[in-house]
Amino acid sequence: MNAEITLVGNEFVQRFSATRRGARLARRLAAHQLDKWGVPYGSELSDDVTVIVSELAANAVLHGLVPGRDFELRLAALPGTLRIEVSDARGERGPDVRPFRPGAESGFGLHLVAALATSWGVKDRVVGKTVWAELATTR
Repeated sequence: MNAEITLVGNEFVQRFSATRRGARLARRLAAHQLDKWGVPYGSELSDDVTVIVSELAANAVLHGLVPGRDFELRLAALPGTLRIEVSDARGERGPDVRPFRPGAESGFGLHLVAALATSWGVKDRVVGKTVWAELATTR
């Protein structure tokens, strides 16, 4: 799909329980929100966003968990860019990009994020951290 998608001025913010079920719901609601913004299910952009949300939400649940605290998903449609942010309450522990290991069953999530996103990074919050990724909406 080479069409430019215009999503200017749109934002979606939702908190989820820091559980596998919460991470799965975040992924599903992200795809649903994109569809509402005109990015159809199954399109390249929708699939890429779904993978990124899935990986960042899973990391928030597995590595950013503070008992009793939720994680937050934010999607922001900026001119030519879609920004994904996943925030958790554990600021002292940042994302760890592991080297590839033959036979490993985990540790590839941030490699997927880096491969799919135009850029990504981490920013501190008053409580916790936010891991963000941006994708170009023009493909």
